[in-house]
Order: sequence, then C-alpha cells, then structure tokens
Amino acid sequence: MASAPPPFLGVERSLGGRRWLARAADDRVAVALSQQLNVPEILGRVLAARGVTTATAATWLSPRLRDAMPDPSSLRDMDRAAERLARAVRHGEGIAIFGDYDVDGGTSSALLARFLRAVGADAEVYIPDRRREGYGPNTPAMQALATRAAVIVTVDCGTGAAEPIAAAAEAGADVIVIDHHTPGPELPPAFAVVNPNRLDEDGALGNLAAVGVAFLFAVATSRALRAAGWYNAARLEPDLLRWLDLVALGTVCDVVPLTGLNRALVAQGLKVMATRGNAGLAALADAARMNAAPGAYHAG
Repeated sequence: MASAPPPFLGVERSLGGRRWLARAADDRVAVALSQQLNVPEILGRVLAARGVTTATAATWLSPRLRDAMPDPSSLRDMDRAAERLARAVRHGEGIAIFGDYDVDGGTSSALLARFLRAVGADAEVYIPDRRREGYGPNTPAMQALATRAAVIVTVDCGTGAAEPIAAAAEAGADVIVIDHHTPGPELPPAFAVVNPNRLDEDGALGNLAAVGVAFLFAVATSRALRAAGWYNAARLEPDLLRWLDLVALGTVCDVVPLTGLNRALVAQGLKVMATRGNAGLAALADAARMNAAPGAYHAG
C-alpha cells in the first residue's frame, strides 16, 4: 500500500482540520519556471500545477488581448446578429436591450448601451424586477418592448425563453440572444442566438461570461458598420477598449475561470478601471473606500 504524500508546507492539520496536499505538478517545469521568471520555487510549482509552461508563462502572467482575442465570427449566428444590429443603427430603428438583473447582465447591458450611443443610436434598457418578473425574458415585457423596438437584444438571458421570444417575434421584433447559459437541444425562435455554449459550438469560448460575449458582439457590429461606410470624419469609430472595465467587472462577478480570453479581458479591464473614466464605477470605488489599484478582489 502506497504511503500518503507528505503534507504541503508541512501542514498536517489546518485550522479547518484538513491536511494540505500539493496539486500534482512536474518538478522540472516548476524549477524551470522559477528560474525563468526569477520567482520563488513555490510560485513556480503553483504555476506548473495550473498548466503553465515555460513557453506560456510570460503571456499567462501578463496577458495581452491581442494574443487572446478570437475572431467574433467564429461564433455561430454572430455575423447575422451583427449585421442586423448594424442595420438598425443605420436606419434609425428602435433598439431595446433586455438584461439580466445580476452584475453580468447589468454590465452587458451597460456595455451595449454605451456602444450604441457612441455609434449614433440609442437603446432602451430593460432590467426585469427580480421578485415580480423573475429571471429572463417574460412575455408581457417582451411584447411591450416590441411595440417600441424593431430589434430586442437579450443579454445574459434568453437561451431558455422560447415563448417570450416567440411572442416578441409575432409582435414584429427581431430578437437577438447574447448569452452563455447552456441551452437544451432546441434553441429559442430568435433572429439570432449567439452563445458559445450552444450544442453546435466547439466550446473553445465556453468559459466566457455574457459580458465577454457582448464585447465580441460589439466588436462584430462595429466591424459591420465600418464595412457599410457608417464611420466618417463626423462620426468616428469608437474605441471599444474603453469599456473593458465593465467587461472585467462582469467577468469577475460571474465567477467564470480567469483563463484564456477571460484572463486577458480582466487584466486589461482592470487597467481601464484604474483610470476612473466610468463615473459609476468610480463612485462605487469611493463608497467602498478603495485606496489601491483595482484588482480582481476589488471587483468581486
């Protein structure tokens, strides 16, 4: 019978009564990482246990969006959704955003509302009452929005709302679902469903929070507007990176893994948050008496 491995850092019994065990890692990689990065060996072991290699260490510690950013068109229905929203912007059609009431839904709604305002459109933002309406689109709200908007974008919800979306479509609105929740075998009858966790997706972006999907949607829509000649000397193309503070906040608060694209979005978003360009986030930071550079801890 194999003997138990030695306790990590010599902790036989923690305050909670548990024996500390080190996560399995390649000792050679751990040593190589500590030497390459000039960090303590224990940090090299932690990195090795998380799958970091000498080839990926630099980008893991200092992730850059340019290295992690995918082509938004790799997601199914993304181009269809972006072309429709761009057409609504160019033709002055009514646009509504139906967002979930949590932080991910709120930041997704704020991101798209700011983007649309920057490209010369306006959008009504609707956040349902948690007690009266519950989670996700409901038929009365969607029917009411359809009387005012030709396009309704649901963010962080909608994948499982077949009946309310069908009601909005019958009322004449095109519904675009921007979501990340795992769907069932049938998608709702929306104009487009952009969701990296669709059963027909490859799952490469399945760890994204809804706000990450919304950011990719804004990138794709801006690209569609550029292709249509919407931007000119009087109407400049917006810098989407300025809203990465919202993306970072929603990503952290939805407790998705901070790996891959998420890690880059949060790392860069926290830098944007530190500039205090968003009055609301700056006010929250002041109310929380945050007196240090924002980190994932502060966002959470």
